[in-house]
Amino acid sequence: MAIKIFIDQGHNPTGNHNTGAENSGVYEQDITYNVGKYLEEMLRANPAFEVRVSRPTEETVLGTSNATSLQERVNMANSWPADYFISIHVNSNVNPAINGTEVYVYRAYSESYYLAGYVLDAIVDLVGTKNNGVRTNPSLYVLRRTKMPAILVELAYLSNFEDRQRLIDEQYTFAEGIYDGLLNYFDLDQ
Repeated sequence: MAIKIFIDQGHNPTGNHNTGAENSGVYEQDITYNVGKYLEEMLRANPAFEVRVSRPTEETVLGTSNATSLQERVNMANSWPADYFISIHVNSNVNPAINGTEVYVYRAYSESYYLAGYVLDAIVDLVGTKNNGVRTNPSLYVLRRTKMPAILVELAYLSNFEDRQRLIDEQYTFAEGIYDGLLNYFDLDQ
């Protein structure tokens, strides 16, 4: 039976509610959309997986506010029901020196936590970002309200020059990192 993966491309298109970080004309919601679509293609090509995305088109707007946007993403995954939930984001910090990749989970030493470790390691190996570890954050709505193991991947920092270049140039490689992490976690052939 296929493993059902729900990919949540964080945030809505520019000009709407629940838009993400921006730096030097680069927008989080564009990066998360593209990385999610690449990941969707990879998963679709593998019969071990079934996949759905929160934003099938670049113009897709979810919800009517920040709260309902998050709620709609969770409802889509829960009602399917997905086996695993992967939310894709990019980070930002007032300190431009802060950089790297981290993955958030609801609770440590859970199924999500171990999956997050595989995904994080594969991204860092492929893209070359700094490994900031798996972190718990039970306040994140999409981790708290999903009924399946869920991870929130912060690919890299838009506010850091080197990371921003990677986010612009290596969107396919970021998706490949998440995909490889899933293959490693499920012990499937590359």
